[in-house]
Amino acid sequence: MDPKERIILALDVDTHEEALQLVKTLTPYVGAFKIGMQLYNSVGPSIVEEVNQCGGKVFVDLKFHDIPNTVASAGKVLTRQHCYMFNVHAAGGREMMQRTAAEVKAEAASLGIEAPLILAVTVLTSITDQQLKEEMYVEGINVRELAVKWAALAKASGLDGVVCSPKEITAIRDACGPDFKIVTPGIRPLWSEVNDQKRITTPWDALDLGADYMVIGRPITKAENPRAAATRIIEELEGNSHAE
Repeated sequence: MDPKERIILALDVDTHEEALQLVKTLTPYVGAFKIGMQLYNSVGPSIVEEVNQCGGKVFVDLKFHDIPNTVASAGKVLTRQHCYMFNVHAAGGREMMQRTAAEVKAEAASLGIEAPLILAVTVLTSITDQQLKEEMYVEGINVRELAVKWAALAKASGLDGVVCSPKEITAIRDACGPDFKIVTPGIRPLWSEVNDQKRITTPWDALDLGADYMVIGRPITKAENPRAAATRIIEELEGNSHAE
């Protein structure tokens, strides 16, 4: 895979203008743009089509979690919007994931287009082992183990991959094989580190662990020269230079 295709830029902005300016500036330097709840709910679903029209691919990050019919119907809508990938919560269960995968593929076939990748969100990266037990009432398993089990269920249900933290990449890759897509958020090059950061995973580290795609936001969007920042990350992924 071309290194630039591995970079998913997080469009964590509020306005239509900010989003499209980033897309127009960075489409040649990143593989896709992540539209999450902040932007989608601020400007509406038309932003997906507008990013596509600018030449960018779109990861719609809305984390669907509902009854099978509702999630499958939402997946069909996103298919018609020509998104590149979208995600659902693995906690919605096998039937929800199976039905969504089947109906999305059928919708894409009827339109004569390629189906979007469907990713499962396993355990949110904000959840700790203690919260899993005391607030979510999941006993006898830790976050990492549950993430791997849900990833395997997602694969068995016909999904294409998962969104997971860097901590779970290796275990999920081992469990689900080389073709299962892994997207990892929270990636930050060492050269973008700020004083209050405690732990970071660099793009190089994420690739080495086995991630296919990495979500990167502020190190590019807040850089003095976003194109130069994206280019530097691409070069690091190519192995032409290393983080200092």
